[in-house]
Amino acid sequence: MFIDSHCHLDCIDLKNHNNSLAELMTEVASNGVEHMLCVCIDLFEFDKMYATVKNFPQVSVSAGMHPTHAVGNALSVESILDYVSREEVVAVGETGLDYFYQKDKPDWQQQRFRHHIAAAREVKKPVIVHTRDAAEDTLKIITEESAKDCGGVIHCFTEDWDFASAALDQNFYISFSGICTFKTAEQIREVVRKVPADRFLIETDSPYLAPVPNRGKQNQPDYVSLVAQCVASERGISVEEVADISRQNFYNFLSSAG
Repeated sequence: MFIDSHCHLDCIDLKNHNNSLAELMTEVASNGVEHMLCVCIDLFEFDKMYATVKNFPQVSVSAGMHPTHAVGNALSVESILDYVSREEVVAVGETGLDYFYQKDKPDWQQQRFRHHIAAAREVKKPVIVHTRDAAEDTLKIITEESAKDCGGVIHCFTEDWDFASAALDQNFYISFSGICTFKTAEQIREVVRKVPADRFLIETDSPYLAPVPNRGKQNQPDYVSLVAQCVASERGISVEEVADISRQNFYNFLSSAG
């Protein structure tokens, strides 16, 4: 059985499932996915997201603000704590840095990232990190803000082994998405081969980044099996082993703070 460690169930277009999340969840379960982490990308929409998934026990939730949302708003630690301290929230984020869309490396984005880490440390929950074109600053802030104390994950990993090694040293997991199946992703597959067995996760980032052979289509949580197939091939182990290892790693990730 698989765990999709990062998806956005509230963003999936359900028209092919009779506009029913319950129908999608039935399909996902039948394809071997036992649990999903639905990741918040807009803190101010958390209540709406939670209302969408709260009746599904196979879904956990995070709370945080994606770096491309609420542009210019650094958020206070206190405002983040209002959400991440809730019992139903198991992780903080996603947060991080995105210089692809914010090319001027804005101070507010870096400050907001710092505030999320501070909140994660306060509530002793792991932080989910998005990084795009911002490798140096991401590692700098993780280190300076002692994110090692709360632990976390670099989700949808797209960097090189040097970055992965530095993140591992900071008590972070590395999560592989459908990108690792793309022909151009040899740098990522090198990390797939090298990362310690107890430090990797698998995810879909649904509805985005569907893996080969579904690239270009809407992604959904049961496509995590295709990510697992890629990881298994690169590591020379079975898909079942990848499922078992990544499942245990996911539950360890949720208890990584402290």
